[in-house]
Amino acid sequence: MSLAAQITEELKTAMKAKDTVALEALRAIKSALLLAQTESGAKEDLDPSEEIKLLQRLVKQRKDSASIYTEQGRADLAAPELEQIKVIERFLPQQLTEEDVDARVKAILDENGLTGMANMGKAMGLVTAALSGQADGKLVSSLVKKHLGA
Repeated sequence: MSLAAQITEELKTAMKAKDTVALEALRAIKSALLLAQTESGAKEDLDPSEEIKLLQRLVKQRKDSASIYTEQGRADLAAPELEQIKVIERFLPQQLTEEDVDARVKAILDENGLTGMANMGKAMGLVTAALSGQADGKLVSSLVKKHLGA
């Protein structure tokens, strides 16, 4: 079942349950999918990797908003953002633990003989391709820097 079809089914369920937080998150996903599909030059359906990137972007936006709200002492506004993250993450692949990501980063760097910060770009390209959708970009970046000796 495509992501768009899954979202439609979840929307129906959330409407019946009157779950406003889930409705808002699901509508945001549906809107982002429609925008991505109707961009000039875009093909009709997004491939799974594009869908994952889109979902990750939505999660990142909500995390950023929640942290800003928390910094400003507005827990009442941060809470719905955090709840929406949980809804959106249901459609993402299972996230790896920090230890698993660390082990995979080290293995990829060793496998390709990458050392030193001069190889940061190449290392990030290889690692993000291998861990696509399974780990947070900030975590991956910090672990790559650690292993490259920054």
